[in-house]
Amino acid sequence: MLEIAVERETGERHIRVPAEELAALVRRIGGDGDRFLVLQRIPDLPDVFAQVWHEAGGDHTVEYRDGAADRHFRASTEDPGAVTAVLTGWARQEAGWHSGVAWSPLDLGPVREVPPLDLGEEERVELERRVREVLVGGYASRAELAELAEDHLVSGDRRPVSREQARVLADRLWLERVAEQAEWRGETDPERLTRAFTALREAGVTARENFACCRNCGHSEIGGEGGPDARGFVYFHTQCTDSAAAGRGLMLLYGGFDGSSGTTAALGHEIVAALDAVGLRTEWDGDPTRAVTVTPLDWRRRLVG
Repeated sequence: MLEIAVERETGERHIRVPAEELAALVRRIGGDGDRFLVLQRIPDLPDVFAQVWHEAGGDHTVEYRDGAADRHFRASTEDPGAVTAVLTGWARQEAGWHSGVAWSPLDLGPVREVPPLDLGEEERVELERRVREVLVGGYASRAELAELAEDHLVSGDRRPVSREQARVLADRLWLERVAEQAEWRGETDPERLTRAFTALREAGVTARENFACCRNCGHSEIGGEGGPDARGFVYFHTQCTDSAAAGRGLMLLYGGFDGSSGTTAALGHEIVAALDAVGLRTEWDGDPTRAVTVTPLDWRRRLVG
C-alpha cells in the first residue's frame, strides 16, 4: 500500500491505495467531473502534495509542491504511464522520482503575510483547547480543523478569526501532533478498534467510527449506511470520540435492524467478542438497552488528513 490519500474531482477519497489502483485512477481521468487527482501524504503535511489534471484529448499536467512557494513545480506529458511512474515514486519517496518528465517552477505570486490572532488570553486558550480536542480525536482533516478554528468563536456578526488565521493555527497544532505520533511504536488501541469494526463489517454488521454528531442523529442515519443484508449496526458518534480522546473510555451504540431485543443482545455479545479478539477490554452486563463501553483505552489515533 502507498501511504497516501487520493482525492478525485468527484470528491471520492481513496486511503492507502496499492500502486495498481493509483495507476487505474490515473488512466480513468479525463471526462467531465473526473479530470483531476490530488495526492497527499499520510499524515497530511501543509503545502506538500502532488496532483494531475487531464481532459480527454489533451496532455496530462502534473504538479508537486514540497513546502515553500518556491518549491512548486509543473510538468506536462501525453504519456499516462509517465504520470503514474512519477506519482508512484513521489508516494514512495524514491530517489530520482522526478525523472521522466521535464519540470518547470510554478510562480503563484507573492505570499500574503497572515496577521497574528488578536484574541484575549481566555479566548485563545479556549480556541486551542477545542481544536486540540478534535485533533486528538484523530478523524478530522486539516481543512476541517481550520473550519472549526474559524467558526468556534463566532458570535453574531463578530468573527475574530479569519480563514487564513484559522489555517495557520490548525496547521501549527496539526504539526505538533504529527511530531508526537512519530514517537509512537506498534499498533495503537484505535487501530485495534478499526480491526474489530472491519471484522464486524465482514460479518454483516454495519460498523461506523465517529459517525454522526449524537445518538439521535446516529440512530436515524445508520440504517442508510449498510447493505441490504446487514443484520444490525454498531457505531460511536463524535461526542463519544471526544470522550475517548479525553481518557474516559468509548461508548459503542448498537442494535438489530429487526428491532428485537434478542437480536440486539446477540449483537452486543458479537461486538464484545470482536473487541476481545483484538485485545480490547469492555464493560457490558449483557443488557441490550445498555451501551458497550471500551475501557481502559489509550486513545492515540494516527492522523490521515
